[in-house]
Amino acid sequence: MPMLEPTIERILVTGAGGYIGTTLVPMLLERGYTVRAVDRFFFGCHLPSGHPRLTIYKEDTRRLDPKLLEGVDAVIDLVAISNDPSGELFQEATWQINWKARVRTATLAKQAGVQRYILPSSCSIYGFQKHDVIATETSATNPLTTYAKANERAEQDILPMADDRFCVVVLRQATVYGYSPRMRFDLAINGMTYGAWKTGKLPLMRDGTQWRPMVHVRDAADAQIFMLSADLTAVNGQIFNVGSASNVYQIATLGDIVAKSVPRDVTIEWYGDPDHRSYRVGFDKIERLGWHARWTAADGVEEICERLEAGAIDRTTETITLEWYKNLVQWHKIVKETELYGGIIDI
Repeated sequence: MPMLEPTIERILVTGAGGYIGTTLVPMLLERGYTVRAVDRFFFGCHLPSGHPRLTIYKEDTRRLDPKLLEGVDAVIDLVAISNDPSGELFQEATWQINWKARVRTATLAKQAGVQRYILPSSCSIYGFQKHDVIATETSATNPLTTYAKANERAEQDILPMADDRFCVVVLRQATVYGYSPRMRFDLAINGMTYGAWKTGKLPLMRDGTQWRPMVHVRDAADAQIFMLSADLTAVNGQIFNVGSASNVYQIATLGDIVAKSVPRDVTIEWYGDPDHRSYRVGFDKIERLGWHARWTAADGVEEICERLEAGAIDRTTETITLEWYKNLVQWHKIVKETELYGGIIDI
């Protein structure tokens, strides 16, 4: 286990109850950090209970109490409305949370004397590039969705805060996959895996040559932890793509990997007109620092299938982010219309 820097010990993680957060927090604890975990916990609390170095705060970052940043050495600001469909349905909330709340948290962190602030962003801000382009951190951005646009605005407003006393790092993550305690089946590889495992069929959009960059959820979390102790002069005020060349897949190749890794016979079924949306991303910059992804798509498929076979996970409404948000909104409306004197039946 790597030694901790003496001054980076206490970490505040926003979005700690999410897909990446519920993987990140246990990894931080395993490596000796003390963690303040902040989340609304819309999907339940899937964090270790009773850990002596973990404090859980049920809070919305739009109303984050500045006192939570007192004594904190670093912030990993994961909080977000976390995919394109949710971002389009809840546009105003996406701008509030993914952009304004994170700018406010970074501002409060700097005022509180926090040393490092890490902003997990997304490779989606590159949009779709020309076929021969491999996007690097200096490539022009082309955000196409509310989710991507809000991430870019957060980057633009937070990066200039970097100075000798406040280290800011932006991590543009590839599309994430793999098992997490707050499981999601609305992510590309995870959804493909479930469908192939459940039905033996894997629908893919023609023609299969389109490229997609991917990164395992544990690698995404590991890159965030890596930046807590990376050389300040090498990372401060910098943007890094997170992923690896070995995890940039053409859809046809990815389909074959999923089909071969699922423990049953799987038939690939092609549909639709050719999908010309294709983008590739380069990861040389972070690899030059010494960080390297360890997981592959096959690893992710196999670990998900093992848990599906054991009955430990399943595709439920909670694992489809947008559907769960819709349910919460509908239930909230019903409760508000029905509640009287602080209760429903019992008052």
